[in-house]
Amino acid sequence: MNALKLYAKRDLRFEEQPYPKIEKGTDVIIQIKAAGICGSDISRYKKQGPYVPGMVWGHEFSGIVVETGSQVKEVTVGSRISGVPTLTCEDQSINLCRYCRKGEYARCEQLTVVGAYYPGGFAEYIKLPEKNCVLLPDSVDLETAAMLEPAAVVQHGLFHTNLTIGDTVVVVGCGTIGLLAIQLSVIYGARRVIAVDISETSLHRAQANGATVLINGRTENILQRIIELTEGDMGDVVVEAAGSIDSSAQVFAYAKKGGGVVFLGIPYSDIQIERFYFEKIVRNELTIWGSWNSVSAPFPGKEWETIIHLIEKKKLQPERLITHRIKLQEGPKIFEELMKEETSDSFGKILFVP
Repeated sequence: MNALKLYAKRDLRFEEQPYPKIEKGTDVIIQIKAAGICGSDISRYKKQGPYVPGMVWGHEFSGIVVETGSQVKEVTVGSRISGVPTLTCEDQSINLCRYCRKGEYARCEQLTVVGAYYPGGFAEYIKLPEKNCVLLPDSVDLETAAMLEPAAVVQHGLFHTNLTIGDTVVVVGCGTIGLLAIQLSVIYGARRVIAVDISETSLHRAQANGATVLINGRTENILQRIIELTEGDMGDVVVEAAGSIDSSAQVFAYAKKGGGVVFLGIPYSDIQIERFYFEKIVRNELTIWGSWNSVSAPFPGKEWETIIHLIEKKKLQPERLITHRIKLQEGPKIFEELMKEETSDSFGKILFVP
């Protein structure tokens, strides 16, 4: 079969890969119908390279089941599924860590995702444990289903917070994660959603997805604008979805006294926090939530159930974020396009489709 393999930084190849085989009774083989490029994929392509050179890449995908192991009970050949990419102790045939024993799967000491140490979703087929297959209602199409994972990541983070009806939410960074955070904040009754980014294109997308106020951090003083917009009340909940070293060090100032900041972005460099911003944590008695992955108990968790429910009810519309649908063989070219500052803004969510 064909697949995209990452060998090193900026070395992605479209190559042949052995077809996956059933090895455990709980294994399921899926023909992939849609797979999305994650922001973390772009960072790894540009800055870090693969965990294992030559590994089949990708962790956001959906597809149709074509083969099942002898112990598979609920998933059948022909089932339409969204793939949960998270692999914990159980999946790696090692003793359960203290967090897996408690059902705190996002905190698993050996947590990984497909595409890191195990073949991922940028391929024609993939093997998953049955429990990692989320069955789809008929009303959820496979392209939308490929976006369940990033939506569940955001939902996992928002479950940590105390977001309530009537709140002001500040979302910093308007890529896929930020846009989904905007949609979900609106669904949960936020009175005002302030979107912050340095790209006018991204801010236009934020507005189209429900943001009520836009701030361009390249041309405006973010803190001063939030003070003006909220008459000094600031945000009840701040969502850091940019993953930049600057925003990660400054978002504490955007929250109200007694408010909180949830970190969904992943900075890939050291962060230096000025005293002015750090003191906001202490003097304003902020709550800081770290959020990792998308799963909880019973696996894969309420996050996935909630997202499917919201999509079924036409409240959450992750498919609105899709701007490009391309073939798998175009992967090396598209990742190089994403490296170009002059063209990267033109891309929203990119899906590989058959």
